[in-house]
Amino acid sequence: MNDHLHSLLSLAEFKAINGVDDRDDAMSRYCLITATYSIEQYCHRRILKKKRVEYLEFTGDYGFPGYCVPLHEYPVREILAVYRSHAFKQPELVEPEFYKTVPDCADFEDVPFCLFIAPGLRMVRGRSALKIHYWAGYRTGEVPADLAAACMELAAWNMARFRGKKIGVTGAVQGKGDGGEHLEMSMPENVRLLLEPYRRRMI
Repeated sequence: MNDHLHSLLSLAEFKAINGVDDRDDAMSRYCLITATYSIEQYCHRRILKKKRVEYLEFTGDYGFPGYCVPLHEYPVREILAVYRSHAFKQPELVEPEFYKTVPDCADFEDVPFCLFIAPGLRMVRGRSALKIHYWAGYRTGEVPADLAAACMELAAWNMARFRGKKIGVTGAVQGKGDGGEHLEMSMPENVRLLLEPYRRRMI
């Protein structure tokens, strides 16, 4: 089954686009999974939909009209639960009326999200924390077209290399006696260009 394949592109789409035979399913799956993990590593983020749990300490004061807590993964699909904890107290469930996401979960924008905390929720700097359960990322089939194209290109590129077609070999001569071949970078430039809008900027 392809339901749980960790891939930005479905197995059926990959096979149809590239004319891959059913006998190559194992290699196709491997190339798609490898391509997806490589893309997530390059983008410094998890892209496929998954349940997340974050612990965030309250480090600032409320401004106007509230306080925003940055979330690590995006786009945020759904906030499942938020708990507030204080020193030496059991965590308390926070009612949804005290928080919302910015931008709204329904937008599915591929930009960093934050959790907006209303002033009515009492937090104390250095002694309060939030535990946030949420879904973030894209489901296979809802992945933006350029991300899916990047996965297809990279998986096909790797499959061609595994089949011995030497895609990724430049043929440039480095000096006498070196055989005249060396491997290029592990990700083609056209794939990198497709991924630029989705790459997390590291500070």
